[in-house]
Amino acid sequence: MKRDKVCIGLINPKSPDNVGAVMRCAGNFKADGVFYTGKRYPLALQRNPAAPDMSRKISEDIPLSGVTCLIEAAPGNMKIVCVEFAENATPLPEYQHPENAFYIFGPEDGGISQQVLDKADAVVYVPTNGCMNLSATVNVVLYDRMTKSAREFNGNEHIRKNRDTNNRLKVKT
Repeated sequence: MKRDKVCIGLINPKSPDNVGAVMRCAGNFKADGVFYTGKRYPLALQRNPAAPDMSRKISEDIPLSGVTCLIEAAPGNMKIVCVEFAENATPLPEYQHPENAFYIFGPEDGGISQQVLDKADAVVYVPTNGCMNLSATVNVVLYDRMTKSAREFNGNEHIRKNRDTNNRLKVKT
């Protein structure tokens, strides 16, 4: 069975907490890789090496790669999808995700450049009142992708396999 490929691109992220949360999201939604540009994230890690690891075990096999250019790093068979509050962008509820997608997200305190937007196959936005946190936006986009996919969930088996080890809750039937 062929599995869609999904990668995440982060433009100059500044917060190790956000990058860690993105990594956890990547693991939860089975992304194939996370790429980032810029120097702020590595510098923030150097300044605070004791920062808590937000990624959890679920993401330990997902590569996190620093690159110079996200467009050049995108695998050739992937559609580039920028997620940004940009005029004429498609609202996420109306968007149909491509099979293979490279989602690009802007920095926590800025936006995606016009040059990158112009190279995208699609630009979507999450219709919220105000901007969301970077990792929250990644979670919403990948959750939207999953819910619109043909993927089926097998109830209790899925729950048992994926819940926290301390969780043994059951809904009374």
